[in-house]
Amino acid sequence: MQLQQLAYFVAVAEARHFTQAAERMRVAQPSLSKQIKALEAELGAPLFSRARGNVTLTPAGEALLPLARRMLADAETARSEVGELAGLRRGRVRLGATPSLCAGLLADALARFHHAYPGIELFVEEGGSRDLVRTLARGQLDLALIIMPLHSDDPALVTEEVLRENLVVASPSTTRVRKSYVRIEELRRRPMVMFRRGYDLREATLNACRQAGFEPRFAVEGGEMDAVLRFVEAGLGVALVPSMVLDGRPGLSGTPLAPPGLRRTIAIAHRKDVEPTRAAQAFRATLLLFLAEAAHEGSLPQGLDLIIQG
Repeated sequence: MQLQQLAYFVAVAEARHFTQAAERMRVAQPSLSKQIKALEAELGAPLFSRARGNVTLTPAGEALLPLARRMLADAETARSEVGELAGLRRGRVRLGATPSLCAGLLADALARFHHAYPGIELFVEEGGSRDLVRTLARGQLDLALIIMPLHSDDPALVTEEVLRENLVVASPSTTRVRKSYVRIEELRRRPMVMFRRGYDLREATLNACRQAGFEPRFAVEGGEMDAVLRFVEAGLGVALVPSMVLDGRPGLSGTPLAPPGLRRTIAIAHRKDVEPTRAAQAFRATLLLFLAEAAHEGSLPQGLDLIIQG
């Protein structure tokens, strides 16, 4: 749905009259009606009852009205905040991110931010989620993209869940068993390439295998993301990785785990006791807008889904 459609909907809901709403929005009445019908078609339910010239909200319309008002208010707030930040000329953003994000969508988001704020210095630290949480807690990062949930011994952070990503079994393209999915139990018989300690992917793999009743057999362990993928390409074993890191690697294939599969949640975090700098706030806004547009256009990397905030 589009913000303009929601604005038209709110105008009609408040005026209870299509022509008056069109005059208020300074648009032709047929155009307004067309947009309302498009919104109803997308939502799959009528929003207004149009009986004998009286316009009233349907139950679906009643449910949508407060949400639409809030979304329009949030959009206006965002426009105001971005306008205030337009004058931002100097500063620094220290960002932490997991290797899968650094290798995937983060470069494009950073490029957009750099274009908008060329005077802001960017520092990116790549690492496992637990390592990033500790670095963030020490005040060495302003923001970090981390894996949820936080552990009980983690420091107090403000987190905002933004993405979910699918994990797949990576194997050499030449030896991949042609299946639509792999059951986690099947990994009992296969050597695995394992990440170093501190990687959330290491813990996710170990937990999945142990819940299936076995300890994984390591062919090699201790690598970073790029090293693990190269080891898999060389035929040393298989590895559980985010599906998006396989883009551009023809030597690797990714097979989903049996439904419901294995997914993890990515959040953007900062320390609870420290307000992010204006530069960091600008980057967060840029990143969220970039993700929303990519999701709308269907250009998010394979295996990534945007979490819609309520």
